[in-house]
Amino acid sequence: MTAIRSVVLGCGSYLPKRILTNAELAAKVDTSDEWIVQRTGIRQRHIAAEGEFTSHLAIQAAQAALANAGVDAQSIDLIVLATSTPDNTFPATAVAVQSGLGINHGAAFDLQAVCSGFVFALATADNFLRSGAFKRALVIGAETFSRILDWSDRGTCVLFGDGAGAIVLDAQQQPGTTSDRGVLTTHLRSDGRHKSKLFVDGGPSSTQTVGHLRMEGREVFKHAVGMITDVIVDAFKATGTSADDIDWFIPHQANKRIIDASAHKLHIAPQKVVLTVDQHGNTSAASIPLALCTAVADGRVKKGDLVLFEAMGGGFTWGSALVRW
Repeated sequence: MTAIRSVVLGCGSYLPKRILTNAELAAKVDTSDEWIVQRTGIRQRHIAAEGEFTSHLAIQAAQAALANAGVDAQSIDLIVLATSTPDNTFPATAVAVQSGLGINHGAAFDLQAVCSGFVFALATADNFLRSGAFKRALVIGAETFSRILDWSDRGTCVLFGDGAGAIVLDAQQQPGTTSDRGVLTTHLRSDGRHKSKLFVDGGPSSTQTVGHLRMEGREVFKHAVGMITDVIVDAFKATGTSADDIDWFIPHQANKRIIDASAHKLHIAPQKVVLTVDQHGNTSAASIPLALCTAVADGRVKKGDLVLFEAMGGGFTWGSALVRW
């Protein structure tokens, strides 16, 4: 029995030019390079320039993805942009991207699931493509988290950075087996009881302000390793695969200790884990596509490889996606 699969045609990324090192941060807040690296694995992060918005980052990443895929922007009929840092309260930043790419047909909208955003956006686009509602999609994760940080809070300001990553998805008829190229399965979860552990203390309806990111770091760490297991086990069950079948594990790049502990718990070999958190910091919804593009560009991820994505974010939200490259 054949099936429509959302096949990845290409990917692209963009990082702002300014690099903020741990040493620079140590001159501003009570921290040190050693402290940050030991607890997070982060050595530097990119910061958007003044006047450089989330939409600007997203457009650059989208253009790179289209070029990598070898397709024209006019062939795109769906844009799903995952972000927690939109240009405006409304309209959706996705429509600014749509306009910036010269597209005036199809649909474009934002999706908000914080650090799980890219996995949620991928699942959403995949369902639209498999239903036949759309034919070709841009899935983008783009963030300017530097705009919502309290730069006096050493527990959060050292963790995050700005950036964008994108993929082009194409609806294609496949044999309907786990050897198919494209998205094989996605699994999403959320639990709103954990809001206070990771949130922004502002918003149009509550405070009429943007607010700043607030986090209970130890609580987030404790839940992160435990929560992601169920969605990955579900992905393995849905496809009849196991950790041994995975070629590459590309998790949300929040903290090296979380990534290492998660891979160990799932019995995924360390050499299969893609790590970029040291260079990018936590770029929220952009982190998975940024890491993916890095691994594609350097030749690690190749056609036919089985790639596992996993993320957890504020809410809490968490999810997994299993994709044949």
